[in-house]
Amino acid sequence: MVYTRQNQSTLTKAQKRRFVNAVLALKRTGRYDEFVRTHIEFYTGDGDGGLRVAHMTPSFFPWHRKFLLEFETALRQVDPGVSVPYWDWTVARTPAASLWAEDFLGGNGRRSDHRVTTGPFAQQHGDWTVTEAVTDGDFLMRDFGRPQDPIALPSKAELAGAMDESVYDKVPWNSLSPAGFRNKLEGWPSRRGDRTWYNHNRVHRWVSGHMLGAGSVNDPVFWLHHAFVDLCWSRWRQRHPRAAPYLPAEQRDERVLAAGDTMPPWDTPVGDMLDHSSLYRYE
Repeated sequence: MVYTRQNQSTLTKAQKRRFVNAVLALKRTGRYDEFVRTHIEFYTGDGDGGLRVAHMTPSFFPWHRKFLLEFETALRQVDPGVSVPYWDWTVARTPAASLWAEDFLGGNGRRSDHRVTTGPFAQQHGDWTVTEAVTDGDFLMRDFGRPQDPIALPSKAELAGAMDESVYDKVPWNSLSPAGFRNKLEGWPSRRGDRTWYNHNRVHRWVSGHMLGAGSVNDPVFWLHHAFVDLCWSRWRQRHPRAAPYLPAEQRDERVLAAGDTMPPWDTPVGDMLDHSSLYRYE
């Protein structure tokens, strides 16, 4: 049965509560931290050795779609009526947006140490202790907009710049790909040393705190962010129906997955993640 992923701004109080409760249930069993560890394990960059499957690579979208589905499946085993909502960060652009409410994800970290003290994921409530990628403490951290080095969430125009790309990805298939939808939406700087970030990457940097590194899954907003990234990929496919849905079509770089390859750690074919219509839809 096809289920729906909603815009977080349309969730009722009951829906918010059910989502939060399901996330907390996974945390209590240790299952949530397994997702954090998986993301850390597969956070491989251009300069690292080995296969890149999750970031700085064409499989950025299908890998995260599968990752989201695994998380969503775990949530729905707790509560079959729950799905992952999405955060349209081109619209909900301020700390006053509904997703940061006390009854949902909680708000910004305090100025002194960026510790989140509001909402269900504040460590002092005893339900959300950070055990993976621990930095300054075992509490969730955020630093909205990074006041010491200010940054804004991506605008509709900046997202449109990625959506207008007519090719999925291009050589060299990494963070330096000069064009192509994948890198324009993933958002790496156009040249090494540049401090300009775009779209997906800009959102991670705007939230800051735990969202900055490989352990970004420690912040539950990770899932809402990537649900919107997944929606953008879906819309891009609709906008460019004649474009190859995934590139490279054949193996040209042993560090990059081609269309016929499978993605670790699930051994799921890239091609299986190119269409979600039989699984879920977006509101």
